[in-house]
Amino acid sequence: MAIADLMSCQVVTVTPEQDLDAIRRLFDEHRFHHVLVVDRDRLVGVISDRDLLRATSPFIDTLAERPQDLATLRKRAHQIMSREPIVAHRDDSVAQAAAAMLAHRVSCLPVVTPDGRVEGIVSWRDLMRSLVDEAKR
Repeated sequence: MAIADLMSCQVVTVTPEQDLDAIRRLFDEHRFHHVLVVDRDRLVGVISDRDLLRATSPFIDTLAERPQDLATLRKRAHQIMSREPIVAHRDDSVAQAAAAMLAHRVSCLPVVTPDGRVEGIVSWRDLMRSLVDEAKR
């Protein structure tokens, strides 16, 4: 099975200059775990929900919140994104994608064209779902 058969095509992207407050709202609204950072229609980075948690103060939205905690939300995507992300291509097999995720210890692979344009994203959950579906057949 090719990655194109199981990737999510509806991908939420942000620009490198997007602030973390807006990115945090995207994560909350859409309930996903990764956002792709795109500049001039080309993939330049990935931000995971864990990256966002590490970059922002744990005191935001609590009674202990201070001005310096809120300042962490003004950071930009390019300051916390993983650069040069490991990617997949639509014709890659599920086994190739799984091997890449394991080798590089990542939980998603942006699916890009040869010139770096985003076509979709595949996560470890997508791979597990495909394995379960195949086992049922």
